[in-house]
Amino acid sequence: MDDIKKIILEAGEIFKKGFYNLKNVSFKGKKDLVTEYDVAVENFLKDSFKKVLPDYTIIAEESSNDIQEINNTIIIDPIDGTTNFVNGLPHCAISVAIYKDGKEHIGAVYLPILNEFFYAKKGEGAFLNDEKISVSKENDFQKSLIATGFPYTCGESEEDLEFIVDRIKRVLPNCQDIRRLGSAAVDLCMVSKGVFEAYYEIGLASWDLAGGMIILKEAGGSISDINGKELNIFEHKCLIASNGEIHKTLIDIIK
Repeated sequence: MDDIKKIILEAGEIFKKGFYNLKNVSFKGKKDLVTEYDVAVENFLKDSFKKVLPDYTIIAEESSNDIQEINNTIIIDPIDGTTNFVNGLPHCAISVAIYKDGKEHIGAVYLPILNEFFYAKKGEGAFLNDEKISVSKENDFQKSLIATGFPYTCGESEEDLEFIVDRIKRVLPNCQDIRRLGSAAVDLCMVSKGVFEAYYEIGLASWDLAGGMIILKEAGGSISDINGKELNIFEHKCLIASNGEIHKTLIDIIK
């Protein structure tokens, strides 16, 4: 864990340099941004992890993004929340998940601008800057603060746009309120430390959610697909994450 932390913190220096400087922005899609810092952070992480975990396969958003098999595997999102990063919003993060023998092992989500380092190791709990964290105990959906996100596809897919609007109409009247931070990794960590009671979103890739998912589970939370089944990180319609207390209620409303 110490080696993993050191690598991610060093990558955070590249991240911070980019956040406070001018960036060259290009588009992978209508709403999907990428900067030279996404690539620089990813390359640093890949090169560094290969030195300490040479036998591990790497899945990373900007390069090795077509692999859909997990064994000894590292999953990297160099900047989750690139739109926030480009526009000067601090809710953006480096996300890393490490799987050992096909099973969840270590999750880390680092918000360099806010100096928040979330991490978890299987069976050892979840932590924020070395302080143990846990999910909220709220079991009343009406009192619950819910997070969601808007996938890049909502600018092109009428079906996805309708799903988003329809679910907001279903969820919003029945909860305390809805928040949208713009980073799946950050949203999952906010559920993990009890800020949000739940979070749902469609269209997420494995690198968006893998690190935060491990942290959430170790913080005592629940995560599933829209049917309440175990989440396949490579193929799912909608991620449902919660404190566990309101999980079934959220699924019933979303479905």
